[in-house]
Amino acid sequence: MDQSPVTALLHDWRKGNQDAGRELFAQLQPELRRIAGMYMRRETPGRTMQATALVNELYLRLMGGGKVEWQDRAHFLAVASQQLRRILVAAARERQAAKRGGGGAKVELSDAHAKAKPLEDEILDLHQALEELAAMDPRAAQVIELRYFGGLTEEEAAEAMGISVATLKRDWTAGRAFLVGKLR
Repeated sequence: MDQSPVTALLHDWRKGNQDAGRELFAQLQPELRRIAGMYMRRETPGRTMQATALVNELYLRLMGGGKVEWQDRAHFLAVASQQLRRILVAAARERQAAKRGGGGAKVELSDAHAKAKPLEDEILDLHQALEELAAMDPRAAQVIELRYFGGLTEEEAAEAMGISVATLKRDWTAGRAFLVGKLR
């Protein structure tokens, strides 16, 4: 069976070869940093976490986690995208918890601060809306995850999910409409 080098590494990693996992991350580092950069552009400027740190956290989670039945590059990027979102949601929750009694100094609240919604709230609102969408329409939620957060093309996302591009487009439209309605 002829397969791409990435798919071969995924299969070797699935069989327990940690060196294959490390090599895979080395080969896909630019792609993973691009996806992490997309996430980070949505973060508040001045955050200490950078795209590289986000990819490093992803590496630790995936290398230290259980075995995954990796299929191909698109499947790996889909899982990576989902994990990157979870890392940012966890970080947003930590920042919110710190604000609510983390021992920080008191700061005067200006009118500008009162009108602006903290980005942590936006991340958590989007996460909650995606969770609600997943409960109603898991496939549409996965399409949003892969396309918006993962940066996969329509073709890559459809391949990763095992559906047609036409079905993916319908799910994309329905999922986006749901999220827009929830986030207004």
